[in-house]
Amino acid sequence: MIGRWLRRIEEIIDPFGDEAPGGHGRRRVGALAPLPDTANRFIWRFALEAKAPLFGLLLTGGLTGGVEALLYSGVGWVVDALETSSPATLFREHFWLLAGLLALTLILRSAVLLFGALLEEQVVVPSFYNRIRWQAYRRLMEQPYTFFQNDFAGRIAQKVMQVGEAVGDFVVTLLQTFWSFVTFVILSVSILGAIDPAMALVLFVWALGYGAIVYYLLPRIRRWGRAAADARSVVSGRVVDSFTNILSVKLFDASRNEDDYVREGFRENVAVVRRLTRSLTAVRTAVNVLNGLMISAVGLLAILSWQEGRISSGAVATALGLVLRLNQMSGWMMFNINGLVRNYGTVQDAVATVTVAPTLLDRPDARELAVREGEIRFDAVTFHYGKGSGVIENLSLTIRPGEKVGLVGRSGAGKTTLVNLLLRLYDVEGGRILIDGQDVASVTQGSLRAAIGVVTQDTSLLHRSIRDNIAYGRPDAEEDEVLAAARRANAEDFIGSLRDPRGREGFEAHVGERGIKLSGGQRQRIAIARVLLKNAPILILDEATSALDSEVEAAIQENLAAMMAGKTVIAIAHRLSTIAALDRLVVLDAGRIVEEGTHAELIARGGLYADLWARQSGGFLQDEAAQ
Repeated sequence: MIGRWLRRIEEIIDPFGDEAPGGHGRRRVGALAPLPDTANRFIWRFALEAKAPLFGLLLTGGLTGGVEALLYSGVGWVVDALETSSPATLFREHFWLLAGLLALTLILRSAVLLFGALLEEQVVVPSFYNRIRWQAYRRLMEQPYTFFQNDFAGRIAQKVMQVGEAVGDFVVTLLQTFWSFVTFVILSVSILGAIDPAMALVLFVWALGYGAIVYYLLPRIRRWGRAAADARSVVSGRVVDSFTNILSVKLFDASRNEDDYVREGFRENVAVVRRLTRSLTAVRTAVNVLNGLMISAVGLLAILSWQEGRISSGAVATALGLVLRLNQMSGWMMFNINGLVRNYGTVQDAVATVTVAPTLLDRPDARELAVREGEIRFDAVTFHYGKGSGVIENLSLTIRPGEKVGLVGRSGAGKTTLVNLLLRLYDVEGGRILIDGQDVASVTQGSLRAAIGVVTQDTSLLHRSIRDNIAYGRPDAEEDEVLAAARRANAEDFIGSLRDPRGREGFEAHVGERGIKLSGGQRQRIAIARVLLKNAPILILDEATSALDSEVEAAIQENLAAMMAGKTVIAIAHRLSTIAALDRLVVLDAGRIVEEGTHAELIARGGLYADLWARQSGGFLQDEAAQ
């Protein structure tokens, strides 16, 4: 019963909700509205998505401050009751006062705190925080490939986690803690004003001084809080970078260099945090001095008024209780205001990353790509990575339906760039690329990439099971289809011997980050199995067998040939023997086509291809970029 009731409360906010167009449907690139790019509007947007629970927090925050003030007033009433009654007559003469205070303490106070705790801990913290992270994550996933090339993956991930917590903490603190404090101050001024206007004046002056500290000193904390958040994310990015590339660190015995690199990040972080804590120390000192003056002034006024007979002992107890509670709350509140400012700075820092507008989007009228035959045409394509020159220059090439074409050239000739443009990981800077007459820029990116199977040289796997990795392009594949793909990629034998640290075996074994637990050849075979299962009409092989030894390569060549049957294929290989038998070879140099034909035709021509073939050593193409 209680569990069902709690679940209903916990479901008030959908942790995976998204109010943007396409928020609950199948994710389409460019379908999501961008998040606000300033901290204020960012916070406000998400506050509006959880209006009811947040209004509840505002209500409970105000009631908490009110109940606190009434309890301290009640102390004064009890003191006066004790002075005017004997032990024998106390309950008879002041029954309703004592019963009311008991109800206030046990029922109203408990109900308000329980309701506030339920809203904060069961509704807002799990669901509201995650809702923000989810929407930030989804929009980052809409970013083009270049976005992730220009930053640390760990830093970007930390921004996603930070922004949810920072916005959530900011809103909760503002509506619960800060508003409760403000309510308590307002009621305290009112209560002390009824006792003695001079005390209310002292409290009013104290409130102005407190506000001045917040206004003049906290902006410095906000500035350094934002800098500290950025410094933390840099440190996190450097640490993750070292851990991700731990094999290179070990192989080059570069631990000391990595220590220096990461230490520098920590050093900058410590320097920024020290500037932040200096500001915090200044604020705490100012608040302590201000509180001391406030307590002394109210206490002196209360005693003098009691001596003159203008107020009762209960009023003195009320006044002293309220200012002592204010002293305690103000220090606690300043800490929370510091947290507010730091969280605001964290939001500002994260917003700069998670609200960047994607630069490579589907057009509003983008259609699904329909591959009927598989013709690929590069029409006067130019691409310079934004540098103005170089890479691909006015290149035109037509690949006929079902044709198998090899791209050949020295490192940097533009081979991989060309296939990346076909996949629309980048937009061409001039010309166009057509598949069966459809401009790849005018179709949805999802349908484009669904129609192309890719095996790259740098194979990275997801830290999931072998089965999940093979079925990544076809999550709905049947078990026997996954097994068949693994068998055709000559991967079934080694998969059967796998076991991860958690005891999962075979197809259930997890492969580690980027597939680090597998050898290069094993990762390559899983990648080949994945493409075999996907069975797309267009196939790109970018050094698809580079990590395989000759025996394994020979074992799967027959299956690769079967995989290419009936498909349009673009293959890139430095080991020219692996592509010599393709229908046509296209030789690139400095982003231009310099030769094309069959292997025999190009050898007979005696041009660049023949020169590259002659320079093969052990079947590999020497890197002649320097030449």
